[in-house]
Amino acid sequence: MTSLWKVCMASATAAVLSVTASVNAETRVQGSGATFPAPLYAKWTAAFNAAHPDVKVDYSAIGSGGGIKDITNKVTQFGGSDAPMTKSQEGAAQGIMHLPTVAGPVVLTYNLPGVTGDLKLDGEAVAGIYLNKITKWNDAKIAALNPGMTLPDMPIVSVHRSDGSGTTFVFTNYLSKVSSDWKDNVGNATSVQWPGNGLGGKGNPGVAADVQHTVGGIGYVEMAFAVQNKLAYATQINHDGKEVRASIAGVEAAIANSVTTFPADLKVSITDAPGAESYPICGFTYFLVYQDMSYMKDKNLAQSTVDFIQWAETDGQGLAEGLGYAKLPKEAQDKVLEKIKSITFDGQPLAK
Repeated sequence: MTSLWKVCMASATAAVLSVTASVNAETRVQGSGATFPAPLYAKWTAAFNAAHPDVKVDYSAIGSGGGIKDITNKVTQFGGSDAPMTKSQEGAAQGIMHLPTVAGPVVLTYNLPGVTGDLKLDGEAVAGIYLNKITKWNDAKIAALNPGMTLPDMPIVSVHRSDGSGTTFVFTNYLSKVSSDWKDNVGNATSVQWPGNGLGGKGNPGVAADVQHTVGGIGYVEMAFAVQNKLAYATQINHDGKEVRASIAGVEAAIANSVTTFPADLKVSITDAPGAESYPICGFTYFLVYQDMSYMKDKNLAQSTVDFIQWAETDGQGLAEGLGYAKLPKEAQDKVLEKIKSITFDGQPLAK
């Protein structure tokens, strides 16, 4: 009887452990990539995880270049990038879809103790600074944009991204439109050969920190990082010669004045947009996902990935404005949702 009792107890314990493991099991969805939308994606993952205790979505903000590499190698379930993949990148990751999530502004944050007032910059001045042709804060070009402001006779220390970056892509896309010198000699990419001897920071947080700790520094970051770190940032003079502060409304104006209709691949540029209200340095950020998720070998994982993406593109949009991002226009959202419906696992659609 004693042996039989032990066997029964062991079986009962195993059954309890099995049920407990099943109850506690969670599906883990991993994404990585752009730091530009990281404040919003942190909110999204937290909100989704709270509503879906059996799913854990994580997002590692490692830069767009890292996100493209990870999704190409299929080590994550989705990637994040502010830069559309190049033809060669898409060739290496066949079947990738670009799903825009939100749009946001890039600002020029600066560290000039004692300077009061609203610093103004235009495309020519910004290009001149990053081409290492404008090297002092009291340069005549900057002074002309800021009449009445006392600017210091101080070297400008430009800060750029050291990693492959979608924010860099947006910024250099803007510079390539406003400066033929930049377009011809540096160009537009996630990583470029920077003129001069500026500092390199990893991610938007790294650039923000470098500017914060460098007197005379200037760097480009997503607006949320400047706001979170209480950094001053410049008012930009836009395509129409109007002074515009970075804002959701300015991004929405840039979208409206740049995009007559969203193309099938949903890749668009909204920098240097015409229109009095358009903020000139802004762009969309994208989820990168495979249309066929059969490679995951786990339908629950694929389903959870699609559930999160579908939620982010619908309910999650309500969290965007509070963090300084512009929601998707309805036309873009409708096209994104149609694309999500085409995602499959073993030939079966996953969208609910």
